Amino acid sequence: MQTTALRTYSDTLSPYLRDRGLLGHGAGWTALSGGRTNWLWRITQQRSDIVVKLFAGNTKNPLFPNDPASEMLALQHLGAQNIAPRLLDHFPTSAGYCIVYSHLPGNPWHTDVAEAAHMLYRLHQITPPAGLRHAADGSAELRKHSLSILDACPSQRADRIRALEPAGDVMASGQACFLHGDPVPANIVVTPGTMRLIDWQCPATGDPCEDLSVFLSPAMQLSYRGAVLGDDEISAFLAAYPDEATIARYGQLARWYHWRMAAYCLWKESRGEPNAAAAGAAELAALGAAVAA
Repeated sequence: MQTTALRTYSDTLSPYLRDRGLLGHGAGWTALSGGRTNWLWRITQQRSDIVVKLFAGNTKNPLFPNDPASEMLALQHLGAQNIAPRLLDHFPTSAGYCIVYSHLPGNPWHTDVAEAAHMLYRLHQITPPAGLRHAADGSAELRKHSLSILDACPSQRADRIRALEPAGDVMASGQACFLHGDPVPANIVVTPGTMRLIDWQCPATGDPCEDLSVFLSPAMQLSYRGAVLGDDEISAFLAAYPDEATIARYGQLARWYHWRMAAYCLWKESRGEPNAAAAGAAELAALGAAVAA
């Protein structure tokens, strides 16, 4: 099926790429497995290898939006920052919207939590471009966001997660840091000498704790890396992120982020995601530990 899809899309997209001077003769197409929402291919050719990303359209994902305009905005803004791939082109096609960027040689992140923390901190120090969505900030907004996700889930099961709503209140930070929005292991490429972030379809501005929560999420680590982070890895990540106020704030908000991610996993499970139940269970376990701490 993947071979048929590859042939179909390569036949459809090749004329657009040739017309824009991006595709040479004898180029080889390879489907990339990292993206779970959109289609991605690596095109190998004599000139530099490129990645072609075909957007699936608005998936109405309640936590990770899928917006090509936001990805273009982020990549254009980060062109000289050595933290993202270089945007080469973007254009509509008969199959959907395409973004083309330089291929980054390397492998998906698997270890070295300290370096991942340093990379996210570096992103959070970059002034974001105007026009990005604003991420939920503080417990009141996280509560509202979580409940909106649960409202789209089967009512009886959603009620069980609603009953686990954390107590207390954490004020909004009022920050407008540049956020990747989805810094899961598959979206961090370990390249020679550095790490870079790919798949920028849901960037945002707001509290840097948002990015920390997605990276540390047991559900996301289990889904993309096959294992949750151990206590020592979590401690090493938090110790390496060089902003004590943000780390202290994350400690106050962690239970809210776990609760929201548990709601998201239920949303995924209700739509047939095969591994969502296990991911949700891991998130609920972390929620229980955070509440008990």
